[in-house]
Amino acid sequence: MSASQTVGHLLRQLNGLDPELPIRLAINPDFPFTHYLGTKVVVQDGTAFIADDGQEDYLPATVKNALGWH
Repeated sequence: MSASQTVGHLLRQLNGLDPELPIRLAINPDFPFTHYLGTKVVVQDGTAFIADDGQEDYLPATVKNALGWH
């Protein structure tokens, strides 16, 4: 995945998913935890920023493996 993913790319990935499906961020392969996704989007200098909204729990091993974080 490119470090310069766009809003359009993200929307295409999410299209067709259940709109009630919770979203979590997978953070740091060396210390894998899930984080809540913040609700506010800030656009600054041509980039959209979405903050995390706190840590939830350890990242499930199946997700860690699917991400290639062995």
